[in-house]
Amino acid sequence: MQILMFLRKASSHYGSQLLTSNKRHEKREVRSSKAFPGDHGARSDNSIKFAAPIISIGLMFAFPIPELFAQDRTQPPCTLQAGPTRAVTRVLDSETLLLDNGREVRLVGALAPRSPNHRADTRPWPPERAAIAALDDLVLGQSVELAFSGRRSDRYGRLLAHVFLKRGGERVWVQGKLLSSGHARAYGLPGSLACMPELLAHESIARAANAGLWSNAAYAMRPAKRTHALMRLRNTYQIVEGRVVSVVATKGRTYINFDRNWRSDFTAGVSAKLLRAKPDWAKALAALEGKAVQVRGWIEYRNGPFIDVLDPGQITAIEKGRRRPPAKPGAPRMSSDRRDITPDPKQKRPAQKTPGAVDL
Repeated sequence: MQILMFLRKASSHYGSQLLTSNKRHEKREVRSSKAFPGDHGARSDNSIKFAAPIISIGLMFAFPIPELFAQDRTQPPCTLQAGPTRAVTRVLDSETLLLDNGREVRLVGALAPRSPNHRADTRPWPPERAAIAALDDLVLGQSVELAFSGRRSDRYGRLLAHVFLKRGGERVWVQGKLLSSGHARAYGLPGSLACMPELLAHESIARAANAGLWSNAAYAMRPAKRTHALMRLRNTYQIVEGRVVSVVATKGRTYINFDRNWRSDFTAGVSAKLLRAKPDWAKALAALEGKAVQVRGWIEYRNGPFIDVLDPGQITAIEKGRRRPPAKPGAPRMSSDRRDITPDPKQKRPAQKTPGAVDL
């Protein structure tokens, strides 16, 4: 706490000047905001009581901002409620399955690659084509177990589920397999953010190996200073990197600013709901000032490019010139199982690309 107080005092020479600006920013953000793609269906307030076994994904992944949480390295595991077992009759696209009962399942947490060109006559996008082929090879004709956390369906009636299957005597987490092989990016939907640390851990394997979509410039890191380029990417999911100029708390939101000009700079906004849910994390945000940070999410317009932060996993403090090797992701297992399931060695780390490839 003393360190945080010192950092706040040290940054007061410009933090106070931005406070008023960010309050104005907050008032104007609603009318200038545009919804991002993907589901924004209403969340149900009714809790679902489900008398079923629990699936637990063991967490073996450091918190995305370890410098700010050195005293609390233990995170609760991602706990899922087990659902039905069905057969996959068709792979509809790179993130949607059709089951034998006619229901569609969206692979929540794994964002499939899509073509940047949305014209109807566009040829198939190679990363998307590769992701469909990988998913088809993995699940088509297989019996799969569904598991849920938070919302169970979107506004289109698709199930929002984590999907598991048995292969070679081992339980395979489909989302984890796609992420670690570079066929998807980790993300969350409102109401479906419980497993972000595990999703990010699997994604980090593919990023370190420059595998799959991470070798494509369309998924490169976006500099926070290039605001005009970011605005051209409005309504797309991006990872933005830059150095934090200030962290300013207002009544309804905390703003992480990447420049002094609030009217046009890139900003990440943390909602009051998340701040209340993670009070220790919220207090530690002030220590991000002056640090190089990556923020992931949907690019919106709110007095410049803006990302709405719904989960701590969307913000990662980084060290310039040093990239730590990815942590081993935990292997999914049923809590009713009394044995540890060893992941497929091929799932631990994809093959490295040729030397000289850009490491994102």
